[in-house]
Amino acid sequence: MAGTSTPAMAAAVSNAGGLGSVAVGALDARRAGAMIETLRGLTTAPFNVNVFTHRPARTDTARQREWLAALAPIFTQYGATPPAALSEIYTSFNADPAMLATLLALRPAVISFHFGLPPAPMIAALKHAGIILFATATNPLEAALAQDAGADAIVAQGIEAGGHRGVFDPAARDSALGVVALTRLLVRRLTVPVIAAGGIMDGAGIAAVLDLGAAAAQLGTAFVACPESNADAHHRAALLGPGAACTEMTSVISGRPARCLANRFTALGHTVLRGRAVPDYPIAYDAGKALAEAARARGEGGFGAQWAGQGAPLARVMPAAELVNALAQELRAVRGC
Repeated sequence: MAGTSTPAMAAAVSNAGGLGSVAVGALDARRAGAMIETLRGLTTAPFNVNVFTHRPARTDTARQREWLAALAPIFTQYGATPPAALSEIYTSFNADPAMLATLLALRPAVISFHFGLPPAPMIAALKHAGIILFATATNPLEAALAQDAGADAIVAQGIEAGGHRGVFDPAARDSALGVVALTRLLVRRLTVPVIAAGGIMDGAGIAAVLDLGAAAAQLGTAFVACPESNADAHHRAALLGPGAACTEMTSVISGRPARCLANRFTALGHTVLRGRAVPDYPIAYDAGKALAEAARARGEGGFGAQWAGQGAPLARVMPAAELVNALAQELRAVRGC
């Protein structure tokens, strides 16, 4: 997950025998390159770099002004004023030649796409560089498009998964497939490997999706409580508290559907922001981050993007390498080997 992944955590996972991952969708090419170089200094094992491949945002000044006006009273509660205007704080990989150049120069073993697919020439360049490509899919159509575009493996993201839904078109109806149904559908229809993701927190969950035909499992929320994670104290406390049993899908934080722990921000989606047109991702996130920062300055951490999947109550506090080893032991125990 962007914001919580770190080079230290990714290296620990890779060194323990998993495939560690860092998300660079919220970074520019220079900072992404520095993160990858740091990670490379911590491990000689393969790792994944995740990029955001969303459609670039469309500016709607009137919508953005109304959004800020609705949030203004909340800013006032924390002694702050909303931004005068909102901007597209993240550049989509699809429109970022500098990021492409950086990745081609550094050549991580794996690059994964989230929110869709980059243009064909970018995919061709990455494949020509010998990089393995993963693509997130939330339904069979997206998976087929990704396979046809050249993805080497498909990440089957069930509705249980924490963080942003990987839907290609957030305006389209979401079939909301769970990881069990989605994994089976994709295993039956695709010729490339399927990696199951969503609500998987322990070895038993990994065994279950492997039995469904997945080639591997992808875990995110399971690692948020690790000391190497970049999650702040408010996120950790919420994840390890009773509220972890309640996650919800919301677009009000960032402008795209994302699953997180229910908190002060998600509550706004049911009150002052209910029924309002949300600015495009990541323009809405500009407001969300500003509000979270203002609230944190007054000791309130409940406006952060506390991403977590439905398996959140199963989170464990332990170093990432220990967690990978625990997962492997649990998997062996389930399989009797």
